[in-house]
Amino acid sequence: MRSMLYSYLFVAAGGAIGAMARFALNVFLQRDVEFPWGTLTANLLGCFAMGVIAQLIAGTAWFNAAGIVPDQYRLLFAVGFCGSFTTLSSMVLEINTMLQKNEVFYSFTYLVGTLVGGFACFYIAVVCARALMQLQSS
Repeated sequence: MRSMLYSYLFVAAGGAIGAMARFALNVFLQRDVEFPWGTLTANLLGCFAMGVIAQLIAGTAWFNAAGIVPDQYRLLFAVGFCGSFTTLSSMVLEINTMLQKNEVFYSFTYLVGTLVGGFACFYIAVVCARALMQLQSS
């Protein structure tokens, strides 16, 4: 029971930090610009971070031997932080707003950029983390 409570607290703490980081990024990047650079950047950075986390978890032997991130920290970073830092609902709202303004090209560019860019960021992060893990084990 106590372990489950800690799990919820780790997710909540990560979620709060991720939401504040996303808000700060939006404030920093949305200076009188029509394109939603803040949300796009948050989604791409979040995919990159999730790729690193996924690779660290997949490399369990290295992960456990390094003792860097136990399971509760996965909840903090992957589920909590990345879950609230990235945002599908904001992206959908912004695409809808662009479509209502008849900005079809920008809305399509944003959608494709987020999906393709997100996967590319995730994959690049996995490759980088894998390479770093191999360097450390050599």
